[in-house]
Order: sequence, then C-alpha cells, then structure tokens
Amino acid sequence: MVGKYGDFYAAKKFGFPKAEPGEHAPSPQQFMPEHINDPSFYAKGWHAEELGDGFYWVTTPSGYESAFMLTGEGVIVIDAPPPLGENIFAAIESVTDAPVTHLVYSHWHSDHIGAASMFGPKVKIIAHDITRELLTRFPDKYRPLPTETFDTEATLEVGGTRLELSYKGADHCPGNIYIWAPTQKVLTKIDIVSPGSVAFMHCDFSENISGFYQAHDDILSYDFKALIGGHITRWGTRQDVEIVREYWHDVRDHADEALKEMASKDVLEGFHHGMGKEHRLVGAENFMNSMVNYIVDKTLSKTTSNGQTWPERLAGATPFTKYHAFTVMESTRTERTHHGYQRRGVGGPWYIV
Repeated sequence: MVGKYGDFYAAKKFGFPKAEPGEHAPSPQQFMPEHINDPSFYAKGWHAEELGDGFYWVTTPSGYESAFMLTGEGVIVIDAPPPLGENIFAAIESVTDAPVTHLVYSHWHSDHIGAASMFGPKVKIIAHDITRELLTRFPDKYRPLPTETFDTEATLEVGGTRLELSYKGADHCPGNIYIWAPTQKVLTKIDIVSPGSVAFMHCDFSENISGFYQAHDDILSYDFKALIGGHITRWGTRQDVEIVREYWHDVRDHADEALKEMASKDVLEGFHHGMGKEHRLVGAENFMNSMVNYIVDKTLSKTTSNGQTWPERLAGATPFTKYHAFTVMESTRTERTHHGYQRRGVGGPWYIV
C-alpha cells in the first residue's frame, strides 16, 4: 500500500533524486533476523524475546524498540514509542498478568516516549533531570512529566530486581541515559548504535557528535551480553558495537583528511572562483559536497579490519554514509580544533576554514 504520492515525491527542480535499490549494496544477512521474514510479526505488530531472567526486548516492523522487566512487584517498562504503542501491553500479557508499575524514559524525544500517557497516572516515571526540564519547557500531553529524576547516577530497585541508571553527558541529546540491568547483563542506550547498520542519517540526528563518538566507548565499558539501541529489528552484541565504532572512526579520519585537503582559505576561494559574488553560496555548496564526496569515497572503498568493505559489513553504508560524512565533517568544524587561525593580513599557518 502506498500514499497518494506513490513511493516517492519527485521534486520539480530542486531537491533529492529517488534512490534506487540497484544503486546500493544489499543489507548484509547478519542485519536481518529471522522474525522479519515471519508474516505473524507484521500481523501482530510486535516481536519479543527474553534476553535473560525476566528482561524482555520488544521490537516493531518499523524498527522502534522498547523493553520490559518482570519484578516481584509488577513490571518496569523502558520507553514507549508510538509505533509500538499499546502493543507493549500485548507483549507483557504474553508472559505475565502483573501490572506496569514503573516507566523509564531513555530521553525526551517523542519518537521513543510519545505513547507514555497510555500508562496512566499511577505508573511512576523515572528520567534524567534534563528530560524533565525539556518536557516542562515543551509540554506534550502524550509525554507526562517524570515523577522521579536524577542527576548523575540512580538505582531503581523493585521487587528484588535492579536497574542502574547513569548519565555521562550529552550525546544523541542532553539527558539521554544509560539503563543497565546488571543481573541480566542487558544495556539499553538509545539512538547511538543501531546493531548491524551504520545508523540512520546524520548520526541518527544526534545533537552532540563528540558525545556521540564518546558514547561508543562508554557502551563498551559495560560488560553487556545484549544491547538495546532503540532502532532496527534486532538487539545488539558487543561485536556489533566494536564494528560500528570502527566505521565511525574511519568516517572521522577521512573527514580530517578532507578538511586538510580542501578547507583552507585558498582552496575555498577556488570553489568560489567564477561563480560571481551573487552565487558564492553555490560555490559553498560545491565546497561542502566535494569534501563529503571525498569522505564517502575513501570510507566505502577502504578494506576494513576483517578484509571486507563497509557496504559488505554494515547495512545502510551506501545510502547513509554521505549524510554521516556531512555531519561528522561539520562537527569537526564546530566541536573540534581548527588547528590555528588567521594572523593579521594574509599570512599565518594552515587552519580549517
């Protein structure tokens, strides 16, 4: 079934061309778990797996994920994405008749907690201080304010079970927390790693790219056996994180090369030359896109640590790397050193424009 625009809205003059499957590498088999070929997954709208000792992961055909943990006094739920919605109750009821007593917000974004109001006023909601601040500033009836918040560390103990909550600074967004189930060795960290893929466009639209990079190391500091990343219809392993961390460092290394090759004041003027002053921003687009193309070519043609290229190892490498390249390159220009600055006149060392 398609909408009134079919499977693509073609711009009349400006905009993006339609991407065609034949132009891109297919997703590696390890990206596609068995349940995505099961018709019942789409008929029900959810799939759940027990990851250990009463801790369950739930996913949807649209790739949004939630989790819940059984306790001696009810059920703790992690996140409430609208594409899952009330199907979380069906998943819970498939293994227990215990009520939901607690809801943990991973962060404030509505695509992950935008169905939270369905739990009603009796459920306790735990989140970071910043999440409460943002939801107070930008209220949404579907995202009730947290009833309990914390700053750096907190422990949620219910009925003999424990979740350890931690905040290590802004990454995908301010207030995005780590949710660790130490007994089950399951870590929930949303919108950083999408297991088996390069993640969605622009580093999954993360706000702090330096923090996004740091989060990969912080995830690996946990002794987890399963990672819930918030997107994609499979949970992740330690190897998934190690692989995608390597990809991101390749992107950043090639972004550094591109900036050194093309982001000097002299080279920038070359992109403007001949455009005329009224079209200097057209030259600026060529300047930015040239660096993106350099990063994409270098990253996707590289033989990686296991002898394969990134399109052979990670889903989404060919359609999404250009978006990641732009974001990582721009984060370097805004969050990292410029290696110097203009001296008086026209002299001085090399620096990033």
